Amino acid sequence: MFVNKFGRATLGLYSRIIVPACGVDPSNVGRNQISWAVACKKRSLWLQMNTEERTQRHATNHQVRDNLLNAHKAQHPGKPLAGLRLLDVGCGGGLLTEPLGRMGATVLGIDPVEESIGTAQLHSSYDPDLAEQVSYRTCTLEDLSADVAEGQKGQGDVLFDAVIASEVVEHLADLETFIFCCSHVLKPGGSLFITTINQTNLSYALAIVAAEQILRIVPRGTHEWEKFISPVELERHLESNGFSVQSVQGMMYNPISGAWSWINSTAVNYALHCVKLAEESEPDPQTGNPDNSAATEHYRENTQKS
Repeated sequence: MFVNKFGRATLGLYSRIIVPACGVDPSNVGRNQISWAVACKKRSLWLQMNTEERTQRHATNHQVRDNLLNAHKAQHPGKPLAGLRLLDVGCGGGLLTEPLGRMGATVLGIDPVEESIGTAQLHSSYDPDLAEQVSYRTCTLEDLSADVAEGQKGQGDVLFDAVIASEVVEHLADLETFIFCCSHVLKPGGSLFITTINQTNLSYALAIVAAEQILRIVPRGTHEWEKFISPVELERHLESNGFSVQSVQGMMYNPISGAWSWINSTAVNYALHCVKLAEESEPDPQTGNPDNSAATEHYRENTQKS
C-alpha cells in the first residue's frame, strides 16, 4: 500500500471513514450537482489506489443490521433482514449494498456517478444469489424522491423500510432538502442511518490537514470543513423534519487490527440512527415541532420486546 505504516498510524483511528461514499445531491441541478459529482469521482480514484481500505466493511453494516432486527420482529434463519426494503444512498461500488442484500434485504443502491454504478453492477453479477436482492441505479436522491411521488399515485409499495447514508452529508450544500427527500422515500416508522464527520478542530486536522494535505491519501478538495456537522446540529435538523433520534455513537477505526469499534467520543466520526415519525403526529403546542413522544415510545417498546 502506498501509505506507509507511520502515515497510517498518524492518521490513526479515523483513516477510513473520512473518505466519502458518494452518491446523493439533494440540491437543485447546477453548480452543486457538478461539485458533488466531482467529489464522487475523486473518491472512486482513491479507492482504485487503495486496495486495503476498499476491502474494509463499514461499522454501518452492523449498526443497520442490529437496529433493524430490534425494530422488526420477523426472524428468518440465515436471512435476518428478509422482507425489508432498503435504500443505500451514495452506494459507490456496493460495499454496503451487497452485505445487506446477503442478509436477505431487498436493497437499491443509488449513486450519481455512472462509473461507480457500473462497477457495483459488475461486482454483484458474480454472485447469482444477489440477483433478486440487489439493484443499482444512476441517479440522485432527489430524482428518486420524485419517482417515488409518481409511484405512490399508481402502484404498490414504493417506500423503503430504511435509508442508509454513509459519509454523504458532509458533502451536501443543502442538508434540509436531503433530509426532506429521505423522509419522503421512507415509510412511517422507517429508519434513517447516517455516518458522517463532526465539525471540530480534531476532525479538521485529521480529515483535511493530515489526509489531504500531508499524507495525500484523499484527493485535495474532497472535504470542506464548513460542511461538517455536529451531532447536535444534525439532530436539530432531523427533529424539525419529523424524525426522532434514537442513538448517536462515536466510531473508531484501528489500522492495526483492521476493525471498527464504537466509542463514547464523537469528536471525529459518528453514526446516528433516527426514525421517521407517523405522519399524523400533531405539532407540540409549546415548540411547534411534531410531538415525538408517542412514536418514540412505540419504537422503544418494540425494541425492548424484540
